[in-house]
Amino acid sequence: MTTEIQTFKRFYTPEEYLELEEQAEFRSEYRDGEIIPMTGGTTNHNQIALNLAFSLKIATKKQNCRVYVADVRLWIPKYRQYTYPDVMLIEGQPLYTGNNTTTVTNPSLIAEVLSKSTQNYDQGNKFLYYRSIPEFKEYILINQYQYHVMHYVKTDDGKWVFDEIEGESAFFSLETVESQITLSDLYEQVDFAANYSE
Repeated sequence: MTTEIQTFKRFYTPEEYLELEEQAEFRSEYRDGEIIPMTGGTTNHNQIALNLAFSLKIATKKQNCRVYVADVRLWIPKYRQYTYPDVMLIEGQPLYTGNNTTTVTNPSLIAEVLSKSTQNYDQGNKFLYYRSIPEFKEYILINQYQYHVMHYVKTDDGKWVFDEIEGESAFFSLETVESQITLSDLYEQVDFAANYSE
């Protein structure tokens, strides 16, 4: 006779997630009822996100844009997702959800620094979720292990155009704001030899 052990997955409402997140010592994402703990980032991951945010901040100086890094939460209502993109740019005023200024809904540009544990999700379902945001029109995926960027831009007729950029001397042009970013600037102070698994 065999005994089957049944395990039940707990599902949470968005309200329960937000309440738990306010008290948590570490951040988690919310995926349509599931709470997914976020892994810690490497120093290279952090440096790349900071370099991009810095470049965006300079490019949007004296423009009505906001640049946010990592700690600002994004709500995607169509797919019931709360997530923390590595970098977001919002044109104009941020649109908030809830009663505070911790969660936005209207980024034009989102960037994710890829890690081994998240790269498939960032390129797949997460991109699908992001595409449901009406204002969203530019997606940047940055490899933290080599000079390699995947750049997606939404055209006026709603199609996504893909470009792949490789090599230290390469650069790409942003569409959301008028600016070019060189990979040498994007990867400044990144030590590829120090990349451990993330």
